[in-house]
Amino acid sequence: MGQIKLNGLEFYAYHGCLQEEQVIGNNFVVDITMDTEMQKASCSDDLSDALNYAEAYEIVKQEMLVRSNLLEHLCRRILDKLFESFEQLNWAQVCVTKLNPPIDAKMQSVTICQQSVRGIH
Repeated sequence: MGQIKLNGLEFYAYHGCLQEEQVIGNNFVVDITMDTEMQKASCSDDLSDALNYAEAYEIVKQEMLVRSNLLEHLCRRILDKLFESFEQLNWAQVCVTKLNPPIDAKMQSVTICQQSVRGIH
């Protein structure tokens, strides 16, 4: 067992409940941690035996293009696609950070994290 982490994936997207968020957009950062079986890939040195993190990035990229009102919904969609795509995935956590959220407060960002276990998502 091992972990793959995709850190600091940057996107410009249109997620949010406010109409201006869906028109103007915002900067987002996505972090993913995935627990996966690595024994076969560790021995074979063959990409086809590994959880391909380039494919995981493409999943996140595609889901970031689909608008969501809530970051919770976006996290769930990403998790569902990851589990659907990678049979060797056992557990995953997705964190989506919205930079400069439209809140009347001095703050840099807001982050929503969700995690799931295979079979319970």
